Amino acid sequence: MPRTLTVSDSIVVRARPAEVYRRVSDPARMGEWSPENLGATVHGGARESKVGMVFDGRNKRGAFRWTTRCTVTALEQDRLFRFRVHAIGVTRPRLPGPIATWEYRFEPVPEGTRVTETWTDDRRSWPDFVANAFDRVATGGSVFADFQRRNIGTTLRNLKKALETG
Repeated sequence: MPRTLTVSDSIVVRARPAEVYRRVSDPARMGEWSPENLGATVHGGARESKVGMVFDGRNKRGAFRWTTRCTVTALEQDRLFRFRVHAIGVTRPRLPGPIATWEYRFEPVPEGTRVTETWTDDRRSWPDFVANAFDRVATGGSVFADFQRRNIGTTLRNLKKALETG
């Protein structure tokens, strides 16, 4: 079965694009709304995201913990934040290779901001049957596209709640 390589979802948040962008483009804060991410450590201690900025994300799924190395690949103030995940490991990201790209778009709408989160599977060199088998083991039965679709929905709902009540 061919893989779905990109999934996305959107939600409208009652907040200005500048505020949503400011929060989402700070990798250390992602753990506040992501069901898997526990936050990140930015290399060099940068305070503001910029293209080329590198950070290590801490993640969990059940009892399993891992770390990823990520690089910001695109920014447009109040409109776009994108990074690619290109290394993974248990305590340190030691295994390099294309893993995924995450993108967040912020669009002004009358009610506030439409936030669109997109996950793209960058494991293009993996045969579909190998990726699908690996995914089912790593997620407890799902392929990553289905798994990430659920995670994106949870992340967006949590982000909306945090921005609208905090």
